Amino acid sequence: MNPYLAAFLDQFTEFSPEERALLGKHLIVNTFEKGTYLVKEGDQISACFFVLNGCLRAYKLVDGQEKTTEFYFENEAAVFYSTVSTPSSAELYLVAAENTVCIVGADTDASDLYSQLPALEKVTRVMMEQDFGKTQARLTHFITSSPEERYMEIMNNRKHLLQRIPQHQIASYIGVTPESLSRIRKRLLVQ
Repeated sequence: MNPYLAAFLDQFTEFSPEERALLGKHLIVNTFEKGTYLVKEGDQISACFFVLNGCLRAYKLVDGQEKTTEFYFENEAAVFYSTVSTPSSAELYLVAAENTVCIVGADTDASDLYSQLPALEKVTRVMMEQDFGKTQARLTHFITSSPEERYMEIMNNRKHLLQRIPQHQIASYIGVTPESLSRIRKRLLVQ
């Protein structure tokens, strides 16, 4: 079994050793080199990605410029919820921001595993609810805050972004140019 997958499954007491072995056989774990595109705008989406190690970045091209919409780190899922019940084309790009190890899942795989492992459906549902809650909180914060407040939120609660993500992508994520981010950082240093 992949060591990242084994470490992830160790977190769950819901699964017996036999069930963990079954999951190890059925869950697809792929490694993506930095810069690899997992999804491109216009692709038919048939998979979701759960980061075991590394980072994925989602972005949209607007007038030829990349607008970062999210970063997905360890124990976070990159799921295109709008395509789960109604298959459609991707509106974003999803790229490995670092060398990344992911569980790659498809709806058809999940149905089979859920029938064999009822606890898996419960664990997945709880994880999706937590993910959706985090996404709602981030969206609310983004809409109601200034770029400086967004950057301070990263400094206070997502410091790992500052250590692992290039500044121009962080600028895009908080909705400013790299030059504006530089001014924000200088202002915060003075305070």
